[in-house]
Amino acid sequence: MQPVNAQATQKPVAKAAAKPATNTPGQFNLPFEKYKLANGLEVVLHQDKSDPKVAVAIMYHVGSNREKPGRTGFAHFFEHMLFQNSENVGKGNFIKNVNQIGGSFNGGTFTDGTVYYETVPKDALERILWMESDRMGFFINTVSEWGLENEKQVVKNEKRQRVDNQPYGHTNYVILKNLYPASHPYNWEVIGSLEDLQNATLADVKEFYNQWYGASNATLVLTGDFETANAKAMIEKYFGELKSKPEVKKLAPMPAKLTASKSLFHVDNFANLPELTMVYPTVEQYHKDSYALSMLGSLLAEGKNSPFERVIVEERKLAPGASAGQSSQEIAGTFRVRVRTFDKKDLDDVQAAIFAAFDRFEKEGVNEKDLERLKIRQETALYNGISSLQNKAFQLAQYNEFAGDPGYARKDIAMTQAVTAQDIMNVYLKYIKGKPYVATSFVPKGQEELALKGAVKAEVVEEKVVAGAEGANTGKEPTSFAKTPSKIDRSKRPALSNNFKFTPPSIWTGQLKNGMKVYGIEQNELPLVNFSVQIKGGMQLDDPKKIGTAALLDAMLLEGTKNKTPQQLEEAIGQLGAYVNVNASTEDITLTGNTLSRNFPQVMKLVEEILLEPRWDEAEFGKAKEAALNRIKQNLANPNAIASLAFNKVLYGQGSRFAYPTSGTLETVQGITLQDLKDYYQKNFSPSIASFQVAGNIKQADVTKALVGLEQRWTPKKVTLPSVVSSPAKPAARLYFIDQPDAKQSVIYAGYLAVPAGSKDYMALQAINHKLGAGSASTLFSVLRLQKGYTYGAGSGFSRRPTAPGPFITSSSVRTNVTKESLQTIDGILKDYGTSYSEKDLATTKGAMFKETALSFETLGSLVNLLETISTYNLPLDYLKQNLTSLQSLSYAQAKSLISNYINPNKMVYVVVGDAKTQLSGLKDAGLGKPVVLQP
Repeated sequence: MQPVNAQATQKPVAKAAAKPATNTPGQFNLPFEKYKLANGLEVVLHQDKSDPKVAVAIMYHVGSNREKPGRTGFAHFFEHMLFQNSENVGKGNFIKNVNQIGGSFNGGTFTDGTVYYETVPKDALERILWMESDRMGFFINTVSEWGLENEKQVVKNEKRQRVDNQPYGHTNYVILKNLYPASHPYNWEVIGSLEDLQNATLADVKEFYNQWYGASNATLVLTGDFETANAKAMIEKYFGELKSKPEVKKLAPMPAKLTASKSLFHVDNFANLPELTMVYPTVEQYHKDSYALSMLGSLLAEGKNSPFERVIVEERKLAPGASAGQSSQEIAGTFRVRVRTFDKKDLDDVQAAIFAAFDRFEKEGVNEKDLERLKIRQETALYNGISSLQNKAFQLAQYNEFAGDPGYARKDIAMTQAVTAQDIMNVYLKYIKGKPYVATSFVPKGQEELALKGAVKAEVVEEKVVAGAEGANTGKEPTSFAKTPSKIDRSKRPALSNNFKFTPPSIWTGQLKNGMKVYGIEQNELPLVNFSVQIKGGMQLDDPKKIGTAALLDAMLLEGTKNKTPQQLEEAIGQLGAYVNVNASTEDITLTGNTLSRNFPQVMKLVEEILLEPRWDEAEFGKAKEAALNRIKQNLANPNAIASLAFNKVLYGQGSRFAYPTSGTLETVQGITLQDLKDYYQKNFSPSIASFQVAGNIKQADVTKALVGLEQRWTPKKVTLPSVVSSPAKPAARLYFIDQPDAKQSVIYAGYLAVPAGSKDYMALQAINHKLGAGSASTLFSVLRLQKGYTYGAGSGFSRRPTAPGPFITSSSVRTNVTKESLQTIDGILKDYGTSYSEKDLATTKGAMFKETALSFETLGSLVNLLETISTYNLPLDYLKQNLTSLQSLSYAQAKSLISNYINPNKMVYVVVGDAKTQLSGLKDAGLGKPVVLQP
């Protein structure tokens, strides 16, 4: 992301055992052991043998708040550098090693810290500790000018992709520059500026490493299936000899101070809708007031009864919604209000509505039922937050590094539960009412008059697109470097036991008398249950002239029931600490839920009401429709959404429903009425085409009992599903282009309809793609990102559908001025793949995919997804076992044949969304035929 003769000095074991004086959330317990090595490295262990894997997280107490002005973005840049090389692991081998054993990894930088993390099979624990210790103590000698320049392009591409090429991407930059003085550590964004990144030197890297990347400035957390004595011995072996670094001086709180409000505006190249953001300076993390401020944000903006919903959405009809929330960081905090409006709404009216909502909140006070609901939901959220080993590792590392106690969650819970209505009103009066703020008005081109009156034009640095501006890395990659001595032989990669075993989850099934199939998995690790009701049809059953009907129906199902208003339904769900959502896709409508096990029967009673007694409220339908049109309008300015939609239209043909988004278009949604939703519901909602999936701490008998109401009340009917689509129209050209003026990156989609509906070869297809485009060790990622520096990421994959052919897709977002070169590179990789694919590649893929599959069913959500897949494709209950057997038996000859049949470069169709004035003419000689220009 230095050897010293030292032995581990263990402090007394710290156990998270004491119970806080709270009710149900006080039962929360995440046991751990904490100790410290002699070099200052703090270690936290949490044993969990429920899955055959381990997770490692190392949190360094250094983020962008420790950077120097003029070197912004350096903490994040350094995180990237740490994946390049280290003395004993070797160049590029960190990524390869994790991928080859079926693990996952990444790193993340925020204002106050940097974290590196991996989840791997349990027999790879020593290998991961060897690798992470090599980065911590044996990294800096491998850094070169060549590597520095190479990684600069990658990080700059990330900034272009995530900030410069996104709607409202510059909002945070404008806020930070005007909220904090230039000397404040939060004055700049974590990702920094392109200019500062380009100016980074080798000396900067070495200085940063020597100052911040010491054992004494980090926490190492290990969670999962390990033996404590063995884990401690390995940690001592690999980390014990690393040097301590100079003690890091703790930063004191530095809250922002505004003497007057500031108002700024920016004309956003990618925005189709106005957006107002207002930010108030508040308090740092763990400050007593931060808990009440968090509650204040929820009470102001969340729920049907919130002041923002009633004033901004219902009464003044300015926006589909609004948000408010507290963000507390190590040395300062902010309270942020954001409203993305309907088309062409004046932001002065929006601000007036915000202040009116504030006044209403002050006049009415805190609704005790709403406050109680927020506290009740905390228990469910807590357990969901530790549903994976990696999440547990994050939590323990974060609390240890920033609160000084891995078990600080208990105090966090207690502080939240202790918040009173008076506390919330006090922080409103202290930090919000009448207090100065920073306001940003982001408006579409040609709509500057919608910005707040008196707003000053914000200073935003936008990169100019210049051909050849980013030249090739002309430096030479070093072939040798000085080796740091060590007490152990670090040149040997720790071996794996190769006795890894995987037992697929046990699935039970049933069927209700009304025809609904039931699938379940009992898992008792946490007192939670996840479930879903999946109804076939989805967008496929929409009237072709009214696509988006199913998507609007999913919104309406949660807008009250026959006997409950929308507010009452929301309150009933919240009082159980549950979460219920409905989502439509191309081929189904799915209701999903998450609840504490003890509340499952009551939640299912509410699900009965939602499914069988919709309210059909005309006013709520109007709001849902306006919100849907707003989302569609915004997507028309998002380069990634534009590319995806155009790609589907090219592949499936203008007349196919699969050519359109589930949400529909402005034209189709505009014509949808509430009666259309009622008609869809009456014709297509039936248990005969539905299935129920459940996973968690509940027995089959209790599930069956809770489903009695649906079984007795939901009457089956005949529903005719569309026939399978076998041969969509063929694209008329190979290369299509959509103009996105002044785009900083070009979005590329390439592919064709390769996978027959319901294909039985899906596992084999995933296997042949693994080396090509699955993950950061793949060929596409390695060449486009690591070798050429064209992009932040690239990949490929197969998609299957139950009723239509699925595509093979390669995608990337590349630096604008290498659009043609990127297309040619992708085309070349695809053409070479069949001949370059080796028996070793297949063997590596088999080992990696076997373990990836085994490690991918840890959470309840992943188990419900497994059951949904079985139901959707009518697969055998042991299909996981069958898949893994077929994977292991896949021969090299079969793999080569599948590559030839399914990864066909001559069938690939390319869609590019980018800046036409600088890129379109050059694409004529890209070797893909004359580009056809499409309208977005």
